[in-house]
Amino acid sequence: MRSAAEGPPPMTRSAIHPHSPPAGNGEPRYSRVVLKLSGEALLGEESYGIDPGRIAAIARQVADTWGRGVDLAIVVGAGNIFRGVSGAASGMDRATADYMGMIATVLNGLALQDAIEKLGIVTRIQSAIAMQEVAEPYIRRRAIRHLEKRRVVIFAGGTGNPFFTTDTTAALRALEIGAQSILMAKNRVDGVFDADPLTDSSATLIPRLSHMEAIERGLRVMDTTALTLCMDNDLPIHVFNMLDEQNIARIMRGDAVGTIVITEPGDGA
Repeated sequence: MRSAAEGPPPMTRSAIHPHSPPAGNGEPRYSRVVLKLSGEALLGEESYGIDPGRIAAIARQVADTWGRGVDLAIVVGAGNIFRGVSGAASGMDRATADYMGMIATVLNGLALQDAIEKLGIVTRIQSAIAMQEVAEPYIRRRAIRHLEKRRVVIFAGGTGNPFFTTDTTAALRALEIGAQSILMAKNRVDGVFDADPLTDSSATLIPRLSHMEAIERGLRVMDTTALTLCMDNDLPIHVFNMLDEQNIARIMRGDAVGTIVITEPGDGA
């Protein structure tokens, strides 16, 4: 018997190709996704740390997506608390700074877990850095089993290695658990632009581009390592504004939202 907290049993459905039209029977576009949240997405109106209102809004979007029968994993950054690159730039040893950033992602993961579970959804944190009192160790097969049991999984601790970003963590974990897409949530930005829309009023939204084009043009989608990993494995990325609470639902319906980054024929050849 399943407990009420675990929700309904996993839905059986075939994966819909990310570049094909959405199904007309109301099924979501993807059956398993990774949501990548930057630390800044948790700031809200705060200048540092975590805004409870933003966390609650994110939890509502997670609950809505989960309620559509989608297996959902989350990778969260730590820019709202500590950023390893910034620490290294100020003279700190880069590896030490990166470990501090990875530990900070666990703090964000705990805040997200608390908010999501308040909505009645069982959630597990898996950390690539051992913190057995508050998080499970990252074990791929266990993570997949949690998803099959209709639990939300939060991947914290980055990859467990310095010099790798949480963007790379999102790409790596998505491929490991068989996710069909990465939902790249941005803070106050509607997608990928040809210039910084926060400083250049003439910046134009790019609705669709390839991983290779993003790399060659230096567009701010993900870091190059993460983009290359997605390109080599034909993993699409949806870049969208997290402040609009309907955007994830629109993506799941197959609507055009923000920017989709895909692998074009010949990329990575």
